[in-house]
Amino acid sequence: MSTANASSANHSSSADRVALPGLTEAQTLGLQELLRVSPVADEIARRFQEAGHRLSLVGGSVRDALLGRLGNDLDFTTDARPQQILKLVKGWADAVWDVGIAFGTVGARKDTAEGSFLIEITTYRSEAYDRSSRKPEVSYGDSIEQDLVRRDFTVNAMAVDLPGRRFVDPHRGLDDLEARVLRTPATPEESFSDDPLRMMRAARFAAQLDFEPAPEVVAAMTAMAERITIVSAERVQAELNKLLLAEHPVKGLRLLVDTGLADHVLPELPALRLESDEHHRHKDVYEHSLTVLEQAIALETEGPDLVLRLAALLHDIGKPRTRRFESDGRVSFHHHEVVGAKMTRKRMRELKYSNELVNEVAKLVELHLRFHGYGGGEWTDSAVRRYVTDAGPLLSRLHKLTRSDCTTRNKRKAAALARTYDSLEERITALQEQEELDAIRPALDGNEIMELLGLRPGPAVGRAYKHLLELRLEHGPMAHEEAVAALRAWWAEQPEA
Repeated sequence: MSTANASSANHSSSADRVALPGLTEAQTLGLQELLRVSPVADEIARRFQEAGHRLSLVGGSVRDALLGRLGNDLDFTTDARPQQILKLVKGWADAVWDVGIAFGTVGARKDTAEGSFLIEITTYRSEAYDRSSRKPEVSYGDSIEQDLVRRDFTVNAMAVDLPGRRFVDPHRGLDDLEARVLRTPATPEESFSDDPLRMMRAARFAAQLDFEPAPEVVAAMTAMAERITIVSAERVQAELNKLLLAEHPVKGLRLLVDTGLADHVLPELPALRLESDEHHRHKDVYEHSLTVLEQAIALETEGPDLVLRLAALLHDIGKPRTRRFESDGRVSFHHHEVVGAKMTRKRMRELKYSNELVNEVAKLVELHLRFHGYGGGEWTDSAVRRYVTDAGPLLSRLHKLTRSDCTTRNKRKAAALARTYDSLEERITALQEQEELDAIRPALDGNEIMELLGLRPGPAVGRAYKHLLELRLEHGPMAHEEAVAALRAWWAEQPEA
């Protein structure tokens, strides 16, 4: 039976077994697994059915079940209006929230023996942008077919009607899923005009699913790239984060750059594609940055790390502004780490990242070259202490970023750099064991300084503390008596004394 016929076929077997015509055995088992681990699906569907409403599992939940990657987040769509949805889930769900109700979405949590399920139920709808507005206009529909045509991609435009379990696939999403292709239910131009963020979703799904966008999708993204500027920075940031945290982020980033979308959302990235000088004396910074990102990902030990991935991607964005052609034919990028840190702060703030995330990523960008002053291990213990102190809680990430920044094809040079960094890490470990480097502080705290010098809280106390911290970094741990003597000697030279 063709997919088109399968799309309209009604399932008539028992509730304990699913046999959806047109699906492969593996895909049928995927949906069976979805329904087996989600008794909540049938429970909530019956509540809607008894109230005279339709309910369908939809979108990413169906797609992920067919791909064998279903989690505990379930998406439903219904003909019930938002207030009716609220009424039906209250008293059944263990928690309910309505933060998305203006867009027709009600959220809920249902705790079961199989675990907690996060549920989103959205009224059949269509979205369109006013040319002058950043917010989508929402209008409600009356059929599942009408709802599916407004979805972003055909692989997300499949549904399973509940509790009858009819597979609905009017746009041949199953075929595209098997072909690993991203197409839009309507024309790409219509789809991206309705919601320009879908262009970034194309790149995100390419990164998450390792799918290829259809040629007409790429063409529309390229022609309409500037339209992304009407989308709020918060929504753009959310999609960029999902792309970066995906399994294949470089694939998604290349799509953003190649279509021109990155020119509007992350212009520092395509700017890395520097023209080669006639002597080809410097690397392709764009390709280098993507390689550093992949190498940083390979060093992750506790799952995807957004801070590390952003730092790896952005660590060299200061190079275009600092590039100089020297008289001897060399190309230099002096202080590109400092310039890059400032550029990182500016871009991340424009994308509405939190201050904490901005500070962490910018700090890593600023520090990523520090290791190269280590040479053959000539750093003093004082320099090692400062390296650890400046990195603070970012030290582990700095280790990974620094190691990832070596992309030379010269195996001997790469091995030498690795050995040198091994040496630095060994020295850090030894000093940490001796001196508790992770919590470097002077031997005297602020209260002791005030008591010894007869001071009240004020700038002088801060200067005294900073002086003692510098002594600690330079000379290592000090005995209490040494610290007191050093403090009194310093204070005797101050104008306030």
